Amino acid sequence: MSQRGGIYRRGSTWTVFWRTDSAQGRKQHTKGGFRTKKEAQEFLTETLAAIQGGVFREPSKVTLGEFLTERWLPAREMAVRPSTYASYRGLVERHVIPELGHVQIQQLSPDHLDRFYALLVDRGLASKTVRNIHVLIHRALRDAVRKNLVPRNVADAADPPKLNRADRDEMKTWTPEQLREFFDGIAHHRLAAAYVLAATTGMRRGEVLGVRWRDLDFTARRLHVQQTVLSVEYKLTFGRPKTKRGERKIALDPETVRVLQRHGREQQREKALLGAGYNDHDLVFAREDGAPVHPDYFSQTFDRTVKRLELPKIRLHDLRHTHATLGLAAGVDAKVMSDRLGHATSAFTQDVYMHAIPAVEESAADQIAGLVFGTDADTQR
Repeated sequence: MSQRGGIYRRGSTWTVFWRTDSAQGRKQHTKGGFRTKKEAQEFLTETLAAIQGGVFREPSKVTLGEFLTERWLPAREMAVRPSTYASYRGLVERHVIPELGHVQIQQLSPDHLDRFYALLVDRGLASKTVRNIHVLIHRALRDAVRKNLVPRNVADAADPPKLNRADRDEMKTWTPEQLREFFDGIAHHRLAAAYVLAATTGMRRGEVLGVRWRDLDFTARRLHVQQTVLSVEYKLTFGRPKTKRGERKIALDPETVRVLQRHGREQQREKALLGAGYNDHDLVFAREDGAPVHPDYFSQTFDRTVKRLELPKIRLHDLRHTHATLGLAAGVDAKVMSDRLGHATSAFTQDVYMHAIPAVEESAADQIAGLVFGTDADTQR
């Protein structure tokens, strides 16, 4: 089989053509939409190399939508957590299919993706969400390359939006005084201890709701994070932390221990009242009948309480950010905070939170100046 090809300009983009000769006859193939001559030439070179190496596949009319829904998503369902799969499917169905689902996967180009990302941003979608969609498409096309459906991953040459300032500033935190005011305002709620635990450990919502009594060691003041409560299409399921770093042991302060012990006594009274009707999952935080608390209810109760108390509006997840920033501002080592939060690395912890703590930067400036000018940092204030 012999082959040859070339490229030509078509309007503002470049098009590739190549020919294959076989026993079945001669076929002419084209693919357009390349933004630059270089991109077109790279694609042609890869295609001709694939033909020469015997791994080239004839152009397919399979669309991106068909590939995602009929091949890629079913494979992902068996490989990822149910909540992750639900997130993938939601992004595909809400955003990718309506705009790009009809495009043949072998005709998809970086220009298609760039216009798609720009459209999503224009519609008001957060740049972080758009970047998540880009990551999804990139992973899907990587698998398509591996299966020889396409010769290259066009998402490599696409340009997803950069995170803008609004996305970075989305994180909001409370002062210690505001946190105490919240504790006072929710003290009589049956899940008050859960909010205290979230704020004093930086645990994620699902981690808090998944804690079992056997995960707690009050003598050593330790909590072992081993289980989470997940909501998949509003149905509850138990899972494990996503990573080994997420499955961690966290030190508890004496006041949090007292709050949890008091909560345990209240729960025992509830169990005694319900008797055999109590559905015991050993959960520290449960509904009156022992069933797990829905994460959405946990968040909605938080939001309603914040509004009632007229506190600065933050999300429940921002209790985690509050814990991190207060700890770093108090001088806790970033590695220690990273371990408590279950982050992959301490560098990630510093990158996310250090910019939110001006006092840390000011302290660093004063200490450096003390070395340079030979003065005590405290006298400079």
